[in-house]
This record gives sequence, C-alpha cells and structure tokens, in this order.
Amino acid sequence: MTIDLYYWPTPNGWKISIALEEMGLPYTTHLVDIRKGDQFEPDFLKIAPNNRMPAIVDPDGPGGAPVSIFESGAILIYLARKTGLFYGETERDRIAVDQWLMWQMGGVGPMAGQAHHFLQYAPALDPPQDIPYAKDRYKREVNRLYGVLDRQLAQNAFVAGDFYSIADMAIWPWAHLWKRQEQDISDKPNLTRWLETMRERPGVQAGRGLHADLRQVTPSEEELKVLFKR
Repeated sequence: MTIDLYYWPTPNGWKISIALEEMGLPYTTHLVDIRKGDQFEPDFLKIAPNNRMPAIVDPDGPGGAPVSIFESGAILIYLARKTGLFYGETERDRIAVDQWLMWQMGGVGPMAGQAHHFLQYAPALDPPQDIPYAKDRYKREVNRLYGVLDRQLAQNAFVAGDFYSIADMAIWPWAHLWKRQEQDISDKPNLTRWLETMRERPGVQAGRGLHADLRQVTPSEEELKVLFKR
C-alpha cells in the first residue's frame, strides 16, 4: 500500500525520501511548503504536532491499521523495522545503528542546522543578525562532529559498521552540505570517501532529487519571517 510522505526538500526531508527509495516502498508525496507556512496548518498538525516535516502516514501500519509518524529518526526506525532492511542482521548491529542515528538526531542535525541559520539566514534578517560568536561556535562544533565521523569511518565502510543502514541515510543529507557549513574536509579522507560512496547510490540520488527544483538557497525576506515566526 502507498505511504503518504509529507515533505519539503531539506536535509530532514531527504532522510525519508532516500529511505523510501532505497527500500523500494511506493509513496505519494505531499508538499509541505515551509516557506508559506504549510507546517502550521491544522490538518498537518494532526499528523505532526511539532509543526515540522517530514511526516508519514502508512495505511498498512501495525495490525493492518493506518499509522501516522513524525520525527525523521522515528520514521527511519519504523520503516527499517517494517521492511527488515538497513538495520543490520544482529542485535549488536541494531545497537550500533541506533547510537549513530541518535548521534545524528542530537548532534549533526541540530549543530549543522544552527550553522546554516547563523551563516546563511540570520545575516539576511531584518534587521541583520550577523553574530561572529554564533558563527564560530557552530562551525567549530560541526567540525568536531565531522572529526568524530571521520574516525569512525576509518574503521568501517559505513557509519554503523560494514553494512549500509538508516544511520547513513540520516547523516548524509546534512554532511553533504559541508560547504554551506563553511567546513574544510581536506583533512578528513574517510568522510570524503563515504560522501562519494553515498552520492553514487541510485536511491540517494533519487531521494535527494525529489522536487529539488523547489529548493531555495536563500529565502526571501517574507519567507524568512514565516520560517522563523518573526
């Protein structure tokens, strides 16, 4: 049965479009235009009460009944358990996947997101918020996290081990934007190798390309007001 994907082309949205493509699950895309405030609409809030996309509705949920899920990490775990794919073969594998997925949810996502905000968006606000301390803080923390990732990838082909998993799908959408985060990864050869390996996967390409034409690097002043409720 077709899964309903509530989506906009952002790193968190790509996590789920990549997973659906990699798992070969049929889905219908419902665009949640965060520039216009679709994430605050009552119908969407019934599915995603935190007014964030992505979210999914699976008509064939547990027991054959529909289920709606918000939070990208929870969606990835659900899809991996549903299909039996990309979650490793053993309990130790699943522990490794879970901890690196949580590392992304609590580290790379929030820190890279703040780097994007203070480097790309805040200076364009009215009045401009060009804050050197914030820029430096989040650039440094993203660099530290990518160092952690590079060391992990020195020992493993993929993030959780020698198998491709939902942890890779969660981290890559943020990590491949390292230039926008003003990072230098020339000293991180293992991260560089992994980024290229991921980029070459057809499922990653299809998920990353979903409605890519709608992606804007710099939103307008009015869109920034909607995004940040100013």
